Amino acid sequence: MAANDDLAQIDISTEEKDKLVAEVMRYALFKTHQTTGCPIKREELTQIITKNYRQRALPALVIKEAGDKLAATFGYEMRELQRTRAPSNRSARTSSQQLSNVDAKSYVLVSKLDPEVYSKYVEDKERAHVSGFAFVVISIVHVAGGKITEEDLWHQLKRLGLNETDENHPLLGNNKQALELLVQQRYLLKEKIAGPEGHFMSYELAERALDESISSKLKEYISQVVGTSAGTAE
Repeated sequence: MAANDDLAQIDISTEEKDKLVAEVMRYALFKTHQTTGCPIKREELTQIITKNYRQRALPALVIKEAGDKLAATFGYEMRELQRTRAPSNRSARTSSQQLSNVDAKSYVLVSKLDPEVYSKYVEDKERAHVSGFAFVVISIVHVAGGKITEEDLWHQLKRLGLNETDENHPLLGNNKQALELLVQQRYLLKEKIAGPEGHFMSYELAERALDESISSKLKEYISQVVGTSAGTAE
């Protein structure tokens, strides 16, 4: 009843609203697949809704219902990302451009399915190496205290056979681009820092890596590795 009252106040029919909800759901699923899980800006979803409608309260209603239906139909939570802090030490020009992107609301689709069900029916096995790379990088940054210089990160990755200059890795392709994708997906925050010997790049865990669903698996994985190493040493 409340939903119908909302529609009456906005002056839109149930059929029109359902069509907009379906369009937002379709866009969210397509964009997630197309960009390998990069965040979807709320502005993008709003533009779909306001293309033919001007009611101010409509985007919030449609986006919320689209999120509810994504969860009920596909087992995806449309989670809003919350930036823990904005990047610092940037030039004025860069800051105004990138901070505007940071401040914009954005969403990612997070599977709420049972891990075994997701692995069997949803997970793309051909892209398992991408998830593995992300988990390794996040683990390295986590063990380093949540922040690491670019030089130190590549030093650790090189020990695993991943070189910064390799543009033709058999699985990852361009290794630097694979790392940059983690920044775009908001697993890592990259920033230029001024030091006594000049500027250097640093990576820090971003909001998706700090999410409980990721951090809990990370801590379990690290404890297993440490336990195995200790057992081997004995």
